Amino acid sequence: MQNPSPSPSPATLIGAPSNPTTLTGATTNKAKAPASAPAETSLKRKRGFFQKDLQHMMYGFGDDPNPLPETIALVEDIVVEYITDLVHKAQNVASKRGKLLTEDFLYLIRKDYPKLHRCTELLSMNEELKKARKAFDVSEENLATATD
Repeated sequence: MQNPSPSPSPATLIGAPSNPTTLTGATTNKAKAPASAPAETSLKRKRGFFQKDLQHMMYGFGDDPNPLPETIALVEDIVVEYITDLVHKAQNVASKRGKLLTEDFLYLIRKDYPKLHRCTELLSMNEELKKARKAFDVSEENLATATD
């Protein structure tokens, strides 16, 4: 039995040109160097990393206790895209200085007052916790040396 005509490639189905060339005429289907392969895989994001956290947050904001996996995936994509965009903007702001600081993020969200207030609140709470841990460690060390 003869094989019917070969099925069209996905590029043909979506209307892409059959000859994969750029405007300069260079072929884009060149094999990539093996050294670049690990870099490509490291850029891919592992999906479902925030699944449980987002599920709990969605429930806290009034959603079903067990939302659809597609919903969680969509919310995760939106959150990751927002955070990635914010980090890129912060890097652009910090490029003059050469160092990315917390203040760069605060600068970017300065017009969103509730978000800015929550971030400053969390940052001050983090500082308080660091001080408390440090005081606890110091007092614990003093107890250990005093009992020796």
